[in-house]
Amino acid sequence: MDRSDVIRTKLDKALGPTEIKVIDESSLHDGHAGSNGAGQSHYRVEVRSSVFIGKSKVERERIIHSLLLEEYSSGLHALSIRARAPED
Repeated sequence: MDRSDVIRTKLDKALGPTEIKVIDESSLHDGHAGSNGAGQSHYRVEVRSSVFIGKSKVERERIIHSLLLEEYSSGLHALSIRARAPED
């Protein structure tokens, strides 16, 4: 399973999103800090979940980062997040 699938599975299981996108943007960062040349290091996630209702942008991002701690320790370098509640 590649990192995109792992990220999607973890977020899906924990957040029960109505919408989720996981985009590998590693190729856009080749040669930059944190790029390992092998990809799977830079991602963008877009998630819509009722878990985010009443939470600030920072709280929403913290939730996602905490769910992916293991990925950061195994090569994930950067994550761009768009976390929205259903009404957003």
